[in-house]
Amino acid sequence: MTSVVEAEAGRPVDLGRTAPRSRFTVGRTLRYVVLLLFVLVVLVPVYVLLVTSFKGPGDAAPTRAWNLPQVWTTANWETAWSTLAPAIARTVQMVVPAALISAFLGSLNGFVLSRWRFPGADLVFTLILFGMFIPYQAVMIPLNQLVLGLGVPSGVPSLILLHVVYGIPITTLIFRNYYMTVPQELIEAARVDGAGMLRTYAWIVLPISVPSFVVVLIWQFTSAWNDFLFAVFFSSSQNGPVTLALNNLANGALLQDYGVSMAGALFASLPTLLVYVLLGRYFMGGLMSGSVKG
Repeated sequence: MTSVVEAEAGRPVDLGRTAPRSRFTVGRTLRYVVLLLFVLVVLVPVYVLLVTSFKGPGDAAPTRAWNLPQVWTTANWETAWSTLAPAIARTVQMVVPAALISAFLGSLNGFVLSRWRFPGADLVFTLILFGMFIPYQAVMIPLNQLVLGLGVPSGVPSLILLHVVYGIPITTLIFRNYYMTVPQELIEAARVDGAGMLRTYAWIVLPISVPSFVVVLIWQFTSAWNDFLFAVFFSSSQNGPVTLALNNLANGALLQDYGVSMAGALFASLPTLLVYVLLGRYFMGGLMSGSVKG
């Protein structure tokens, strides 16, 4: 029998209990070393990108990519900002409505396909998901003709339409999986109270859909912001997003200015980086919220 004594606070203490194991075991140390190596591999390009953005034209050369700047300068950042600022503003005008509209439509689709069953619901869901597996390159020419036939102006309006349409399959999938975890008793209680489909969605389902909306908005924001293929086909340097402007900035001169290109790349990637830093934990929580039933 293990011996028990009274501690100073009056609580019994089990003297037979073994001491806790050391936190720093060999296996855990190896895991930390491997994780540290992965972090270094990821951060090496970031280091080169950041250091080069502060180098002058003569200092920013491939042979000196690892060296610190001989003279630190912010001229590259000023040039990149003056060039990319209009495109960044157009990109914000494009990604915000595209993410919001596709998220709302995906939420409606997910609710209907998960809770309001109708004949052929599974077939409709399969056809919607089929849109996720169609390569953009395979339909770019007929898609261009369709947009022109609809009379949608090039630039921000056409890009909003395309990102909404191509975002519906993934948003529908995420919301449907999430709504499948909503207790059926909530839906039945709303029906008993006389609520129809739209009222049930607006007053019962929509308020508890915040985790999935966070996931979908982050996903759609990042996808639309980083898109380049649609930008090439459906916009120009005068009305296109930041990815197109960044490409023109990097390839627009005979003599490559690496410092300006690196500063421009940082400007272009900063919004998506901030979104993941600020909302990353909500993103993972939203993904896990629809991964289990109950």
